[in-house]
Amino acid sequence: MSVPMDRVAIITEMARRHMNCNQLVELSGVSRVTVTAVRNGKSCSRETAEKLAAVLGHDIIKQEVS
Repeated sequence: MSVPMDRVAIITEMARRHMNCNQLVELSGVSRVTVTAVRNGKSCSRETAEKLAAVLGHDIIKQEVS
């Protein structure tokens, strides 16, 4: 299942923490290609979304509006 990510929240939180892509890759265990794709607005698996959210400590998964 593909999970939509909030790219603005990801970029904002990374900037707030002075974190670059390489650091996020190392801390999350997610590949650089995937981190770059997510930062550019691509969706990802639930597992990847949870790994990134755990590192950033921020709700970066888009909430669907009903």
